[in-house]
Order: sequence, then structure tokens, then C-alpha cells
Amino acid sequence: MTPTTPGATPPTTLLQRLKSRLGLGHDWYVVIVAAAIGLIMSGIAMAFILPIRWMQRQPGILAEHHPYLLLLLIPVVPVVGALLTGLVHNFFPSESSGRGVPAVMYAIHRRQARLPLKLAFSKWIASTCTIASGGSAGPEGPIVTIGAAIGSWLSRVLRVHPTTAGTFLGCAAAAGMGSVFNAPIAGIFFVLEVLLRDFSLRTFTPIVIAAVASSAATQAVLGDTPLFGVGPEFFASPNRTFTLTQLPNYLVMAVACGVLATLFIRGMGFAERQFARLPVAALLRPAVGALFLGVLGLVFTGLAMTTSIGAIEPVFFGDGYAPIKHMLDQNTYLDQATGQPLPVLVVALVLLAICGLKFLATWFTLGSGGSGGLFAPALFLGAAFGGAFGCLVSATGLAPAAQPAQYALVGMAAMVAATSHAPLTAILIVYEITRSYEGLLPIMLASVIATLVARLIFPESVYTAKLAAMGVRVGGTSDLPLLRRLTASDVPLLNAIVVHPDESGERLLELTEQTGVGDFVVLDPEERYAGMVTGVDLRKILLYREAVPLLQINEIMRTDLPTVDADETLDLVLEKFNASDVHCLVVLSERGDGTVRGVIARSRVLRRYQESLHEG
Repeated sequence: MTPTTPGATPPTTLLQRLKSRLGLGHDWYVVIVAAAIGLIMSGIAMAFILPIRWMQRQPGILAEHHPYLLLLLIPVVPVVGALLTGLVHNFFPSESSGRGVPAVMYAIHRRQARLPLKLAFSKWIASTCTIASGGSAGPEGPIVTIGAAIGSWLSRVLRVHPTTAGTFLGCAAAAGMGSVFNAPIAGIFFVLEVLLRDFSLRTFTPIVIAAVASSAATQAVLGDTPLFGVGPEFFASPNRTFTLTQLPNYLVMAVACGVLATLFIRGMGFAERQFARLPVAALLRPAVGALFLGVLGLVFTGLAMTTSIGAIEPVFFGDGYAPIKHMLDQNTYLDQATGQPLPVLVVALVLLAICGLKFLATWFTLGSGGSGGLFAPALFLGAAFGGAFGCLVSATGLAPAAQPAQYALVGMAAMVAATSHAPLTAILIVYEITRSYEGLLPIMLASVIATLVARLIFPESVYTAKLAAMGVRVGGTSDLPLLRRLTASDVPLLNAIVVHPDESGERLLELTEQTGVGDFVVLDPEERYAGMVTGVDLRKILLYREAVPLLQINEIMRTDLPTVDADETLDLVLEKFNASDVHCLVVLSERGDGTVRGVIARSRVLRRYQESLHEG
């Protein structure tokens, strides 16, 4: 058996033949495909988000003309949407439910970026049913999942290396998120910071190309209006300028946001466990959560109708974008009749109550199996808590120049950063969706402090908590991406020195003298892998050399050692080496029939890693 080196895949697809005919290098080929992915994802993102936005506008129209009909529909529509979501779960079990980002991360870090194409369709339908019917969730998680599934499918069609497959998956995810939020930079860094955890130039370049192509195409159709544009007047007057004296207030708010984010993450896990224990069919669990949500909404709207507010859709329904716009509008905090500030304590209490209701609404929706993302709820929670904090600061007189809307803006970034453990993404997304350059200083401060506090209390983000519960650790952002891009097939293998269970221990000594090898592969009578005799074990029995001829190999061999699949990534291979504390492991054929391809040495894995560092 000879050492194995990776071979080139024959150009069997149309694009690969085109690449070969045009003489394109690998990097140019990836860039062209990335641009195509961006354009495709632009159309998919618009087809996904526009129907949801249209359906979300209907309750407002209904409230204006038929307020009591709205009151009747509030507890009914979420349940209907949840039942439809449950049906999707039933047809696509374990693929469409809950939050899609952890599933994408799992595929990247454990399945070589392989996701089934049907995941895109199931997540599309389930998320539309959940969000459009009032479920407290956002569209960013679904579009990331949809894009990732499409990028993964395209990688299989093009038959690219697992390294490039992860890049194409990231291209589609970044393009989709950039189009939905009209925030291409944030989409890029969300993929790099949260999904891939890889900032290498080889990954960064095609993802930028895809996000730019997607956002440019989307803006050509929908325009370049930011999602929550606050306008230049937000900082026009002197008392609305961020000042050094206000930074301690933002620091305190960031600490509070870190604590709240931890509560949100832990509460989400608790809700998922409690709903999973309900003695009802999985098909009906989203409807149970939607029923709780509907009761909350009914009480909220009923109370609103007894005041001058009138019939309104519950502000904690859906993605919450419209309420966020109001919380970022300074006029929201003023009496419309007199132009004077509303009682700050009353406003603060209302915002805190809304914040609490959003917590419950999101737990009910996603904890029960509803489909959607957590970015939008985090933005809402940050805006509500930030606005309340700003009101309380004004009431105490600690910072007379403080404006609640400014704190709402900074709170959005702090909450997103603390829940996702991705401060860079949080800073960029709040900047892009508000176009608020003047607010960058406190946004940066609050984002990093909130993340530090959240990680100090609970080390997992809202995305990695679910993976950690499965025993999956995604690691850091430095060397792991290199190891995940390489597989056991990329490492030259050693020849397997084969012995059989019924042979004498003396045979091991003969082979050691002939080959100088200390690790032996044991094959059964059908020539399938049965175990190993390691050099450590051999040295132990040599202490009693006179007994060696009396031993058979089946009395010496180890059957507890892990094996390595040929397509397994090197980060997993190193985990197996660390767990077993041996120098060599057996590599089995990808056919799954127990055929041995060779032996992989720890030293060769590390040498291949060093080579990849020099390759960039």
C-alpha cells in the first residue's frame, strides 16, 4: 500500500470544462462563481423577504378599518402559521425547525460544508409561515440557511474541494444576509466571524465579491434606503452629540446588555427543553408556543384598545422592524400635542415591559420549534432596553444631554454583540442599517464590553450554545480554519504493516526488525480492519520477552482506538489523536467496508498544517 496524495478531480461539469478551456486559474474560477452566487442570491433574497413584508403590513391596514376583527385574529393567525410550520417539520424532520445558523455551523465544522438542498426549501416555507403569522423571529437566520444550502449544493454540482465548498457556502450566506438587511459589509463579517471563523484572504475575497454583487443587484431593484436610517438630523443639535461625559453611561448600559443577553441565551435553551418535554406530537409543539404568543398579543391589544392608542398589532409580533424605527425616532419620546418630553419614568417602564414581552414572545416562538432567526429579536431587545436606559439616565440627571433614541441605537449593537459573541458584526450591521457614523464610538465601546460580560457569565453564544449541548466545539478564528480545509486525504499516508489476529507475537518482533515500524494494523480473515498493535503496547510486552512466543496478536491488539475516514478534516483527526494518545491511526476507505487505505501519523498531520500556513 503506497502513500496517498490528493488527486485532481476531472473537469466533468460545464463550468469546470469552461474553466479548463479558458485556462482560468483556481482563484479566478472561484471569483467568477462567487459573483454568480451573489446575483442568484439577490433574486432569492428578494423573493423570500418581499412576501413576508407584504403580509406584515396587512394587520396595520386591518386595524385601521376593522379593529375588532384584528382583536379576533391576533390569537388565531399565529396558531395557523405555527400549524403550517409544524406540517413542514413533519415533511422535513430535523431540517426546518428552530434556528438554522447552528445547523449551518455544524455542517461547516463537522460535515465538510454539506447541507441538503431541500433544507433551503423547507426553511424558506417554515420561516415564511412563522414570521408572516406574527412569530417573534427574524429573516436573517433563514436567509443565511437558505443561502448556505444553495452554496453547498452548488459545490457538489461543481465537484469542488471541501475547502472551496466552505467558501461557496459562505458566499451564498453573506450574499443573502447582505441583501435582506441592505448591509453587505455586515453580511461579509457575519460569515467570517460567526460561521467560518476564517479571515484568510483566500476566503475573504470571494465572499466580498458575492456580497457586493448581491447587494448591488438588490439595490438596483429596491433602492438604497437603509433599514433604520436615522438621518443627519439625529445628531444635528448640540444636545444630541455623543460626548465623553456620556461614555460611562454607555459602559454601564453595555454591562447590563451583557447580562440580559446571557438571560436571553439561557432562557432560549430552557424553553427548547421544556417544549421538547411536552406530551404532544412534535407537529403540534409550534402551535402550543403560538397559542401562548397569541394570548400575550390578545392581552396587549385589548389593553391598548382601552386607551387612546387604539387597536394595534402587538409590537412584539414578527421581526419588530417597525417598532424599532419608532424607538430610534426622538419624537417617540415627546408629547405630540405639546412637543415636551413624555414622563421619562413612564416611558422607561413601558419600554422595559415591551422588552420583557419580546423575551417571552421569542422564547415561545423559537423554543417551541418555530422557524426564524435571532438577529431581529436581539435588535429589538437592544433598542427597547437602550431607550429605557436612556430615559432612566435622563430622570436621574446623571447626563442631562442624554437622548433615549441614542441609547436605543447603541443598545441594538450591544445586544447583538452580546448574544452572537460577534462584536465586529454588531458594530458594522448597526452602522449599515442606520448609516449613523457619528454613533460609532459608543457603539464600538458598548459592543465589545457587552460581549466580554456575556462571555464571562456564559461562554457560549446564542448560536454555539446548541452546538455545545451536542458536544461540538467550534474553536477560535486562527488556526482551526486551516485544519478544517484539509482532510486526511491531503496527508501522505504511511504503508500499513498488516498482521492477523491468530498470528504469534513473535511475528511482531520479526516485522519490527525488518521494517523498523512499531505500529501494526490487524486485519480479520476477510481483510477488514480489526484493530491495532501500537509501539507503546509492543514495548510493554518486550519487558517479558520470554512470554512473547506464547502470545497471539488477538491478545495484544487494541480495538478501542478510533479510526479515521479518508474525507475527515484534520481538526477532527487531531482530536482523535489527543483522545487516544498514540502516534498513528488507521485510515479507512470512504466506501465504509472496513478496507484500510493506510496509516496516518500525527507528525505528518502537523507537517501538512505547517505547509498550509506557508501556502497562505
